[in-house]
Order: sequence, then structure tokens, then C-alpha cells
Amino acid sequence: MNKEYTIHIEQDTDPQNPRIECDQLGTMVCFHKRYGLGDKDTGYRAEDFSSWDELEDAISKEHDPAVLLPIYLYDHSGITINTSGFSCPWDSGRLGLIFAAKRKICDEFGWKRLTKKRLERVETYLRNEVETYDQFLTGDVWGFVIKDEQGEDVESCWGFYGRECCEKEAQDVLKSLMSDYQP
Repeated sequence: MNKEYTIHIEQDTDPQNPRIECDQLGTMVCFHKRYGLGDKDTGYRAEDFSSWDELEDAISKEHDPAVLLPIYLYDHSGITINTSGFSCPWDSGRLGLIFAAKRKICDEFGWKRLTKKRLERVETYLRNEVETYDQFLTGDVWGFVIKDEQGEDVESCWGFYGRECCEKEAQDVLKSLMSDYQP
């Protein structure tokens, strides 16, 4: 006799803010009149700068960033962010930036120098941080519950950024449960 299980994928209604609850390589500086986005207490205030270039110059002098990327916001029936921009000129624009200081990168990875390949890796890492934060902002955070044939919870886990990631983990857990079952 085989044991039967059912996977239930559900939106996480109380997800952790990855900019607060998780360690980050990048520092995210964002300015918006209606939303408190990005990292808190970065020491930068919108009213202290007259342009994005001025902010970037201040960050460059203070932090010596190895990678600095712009962040854009699209605000229409919800908000979403990315590092490449949006095509709508009315509901989108520059929100801020994310950067990683050379010293922090070297300390984090144990590197003595930054090669082109390593900088590309860091840039990808920062883009992924922005993507994860966007998933948090857009509600793309999920969890799963695996139930047995009696409807009892057998396994569950929450806090997956991106539904596909959650589904894959649920399938892996289910495979493990099936292999552990000995009739």
C-alpha cells in the first residue's frame, strides 16, 4: 500500500522583509515621497542631494563602491522595482540605487582583489537582492503544506521568494517523504 500525500502551495501572508531580516551584501538607498523603501538608516536623505549623480558621488567618496546599480520603480495599482527600468514614462522612474563597497565584498568573500569576473558575480548578486526585494513588495512569497490522506499536516515551510522555488522545494520534500515511507 502506498502512502498518499497532497501538496498545498499558498501565498505567505506574513513574509519577512529581506532588507531587514536577512544579511545583505548591498546597501539599498531609496527615496520616495509615499513609500519607505530600501534599507533604513543609510544616512542619506533626498533633500541633501539635487541629483542622482550627486548622491552617487557622495556614496563613492564615503564607501568606495565596487558595484553601484540604479533602482527603478513602477507604481500603478501596486509597486514593482528593478535595475533596468520600465517603459512607462508616466508611472515609473528612478527610485534609488544599490551598491556594494569594495571592503565589504573582500571581507565577505575573503578576496584580496576584485577581478572582472568577481565584479560580474557581485553585480549579479546585487540584481538578485533587488529581485528578492521586489518579490517581497509584490507579494511573490510562498509556503507549502504537505498533508497525508487523512488531511493531517505532515510537513510545511514558508518564506520562499518566488512560487517556482517553493514548488521545487515542496516536490523535493515530498520525494523524501515517499522514500522514507516503508510499508
